[in-house]
Amino acid sequence: MSDETISGTESVSATQLRLFIERIETLEEEKKGMADDIKDVYAEAKGTGFDIKTMKTLVRLRKMETAARQEAEALLETYRAAIGL
Repeated sequence: MSDETISGTESVSATQLRLFIERIETLEEEKKGMADDIKDVYAEAKGTGFDIKTMKTLVRLRKMETAARQEAEALLETYRAAIGL
């Protein structure tokens, strides 16, 4: 592929575009590898008796900011009370 300029609403270097695409493809492959690694860790945890669904909930909760987590927990408690749980 040459380093020609692609015409359109904006001029873009073909080489620059190709490099961006290649970087994205590389990152996507790394992301897939990381997802596979995470899956392996969950499988290992399950093999030692841990509940994966609960672990995933804990991971999700730890990602949240404290205020957001407290708000979500309060809302969940309100909904539980509303349906008698």
